[in-house]
Amino acid sequence: MGFEKEIAVTPLSMPATETLPLGLARRPLYYGWVNLGVAAAAMVGTLPGRTQGLGLVTEPLMRDLGLDRVAFAEINLWATLAGSLFCLGIGRLIDRAGSRAVLTALALGLGAVVLAMSAVTGAVALLLLVTLTRGFGQSALSVASLALVGKWFSRRLPAAMGVYSVVMSVGFMLAFPLVGAIVLAQGWRAAWATIGLALVAGLAPLALAFARNTPESCGVAVDGADAAAGHEHDPASLTAPGATLGEALRTGTFWVFALSSAVYGLIASGIALFNESILAERGFDPATYHRTLAVTAIVALVGNFGGGWALRRISQRTLLVTAMALLGLGLLALPQISTQAGVMAWAAAMGLAGGFVIVGFFSAWGQFYGRTHLGRIQGAAQILTVLASAIGPLLLARAVLWTGSYATAFHVLAAVVFTLAASALAVRVPAAAAR
Repeated sequence: MGFEKEIAVTPLSMPATETLPLGLARRPLYYGWVNLGVAAAAMVGTLPGRTQGLGLVTEPLMRDLGLDRVAFAEINLWATLAGSLFCLGIGRLIDRAGSRAVLTALALGLGAVVLAMSAVTGAVALLLLVTLTRGFGQSALSVASLALVGKWFSRRLPAAMGVYSVVMSVGFMLAFPLVGAIVLAQGWRAAWATIGLALVAGLAPLALAFARNTPESCGVAVDGADAAAGHEHDPASLTAPGATLGEALRTGTFWVFALSSAVYGLIASGIALFNESILAERGFDPATYHRTLAVTAIVALVGNFGGGWALRRISQRTLLVTAMALLGLGLLALPQISTQAGVMAWAAAMGLAGGFVIVGFFSAWGQFYGRTHLGRIQGAAQILTVLASAIGPLLLARAVLWTGSYATAFHVLAAVVFTLAASALAVRVPAAAAR
């Protein structure tokens, strides 16, 4: 019917319930890459629901509403904790309704909330709206974005997630300065209104037009196994039932990988918020802090790409252990750093570890537990990372208050990280994912 065209169902496919866009259906391009692009755009769209995004408007927002730092920090903490609960139901909704419908609805919902927040005038309303941006954005839309890729790719999931991580990272690198420029030129309300309109009029129609749930739902073979793409078919990937959420939660693999990602999020959020203060304690000026941000971002991008490429040759376990080892060594080294070369090496190590963790977190669940209940499983893992990211800054702040230095906290966190690395070596991974 004009814009869309029905795709014939192959004997190895599930009954088709969706259609592909007409122009793309007639091309040899594997449609999974289109889905990946939409998913990356959706993850960038979570910006107003993330700490880094909110940080772009924190100072002018507090001045505008007459809030002090303690009050705003408390709003952020409780909003993040409450918003994490959105992870619980979103996976089941994705598994039942499909990524296309859920992604479109979430883009519209988040856009409406951000538009409302651009007109907020009181602290109580701000708490409600920040909670909803966390819930729709950092929690629900993040899970939907990851599921969109995880439910389409099978054998090439690690490589796909590596590409996804790179595209997503580039998107954030472009979005941050653009939003920041609008804040400086027109104010935080104009910036938030612009983002809200972009979500409603940009991301939502994009998801509706191009997002599709699974290859089987469109009569397309998994991982480009159709004749046009020229890849071998993998019948096992289509018939494997996949683990349920309950089955996944009963495995040690889920908890080791989920807790490792959560601890990384805790450390990253704490350091991100207090990085200038942490480096000042070691005698470095703000200019050094700004340089470390650039180094970490660039090396994390290398880690995203390298991690996706490496997972074609090594196991998820090996990648996670490598990431945890780098992270632990970085934490131990930080309280001892005294030179510019040392601080840049530390920033590079943290960026590489983060790049590896992100790729592993994005791709492990589909590899370990299949695609059938992937939304619920990823949602359960996501809630742990959101909770940890909320706790991280408070944990570091309390550690400084109690000990007078960040060093003790970093030493304790390093011990936790190395324990998780050892656990990753010992845990029994699902047989389908073992190499």
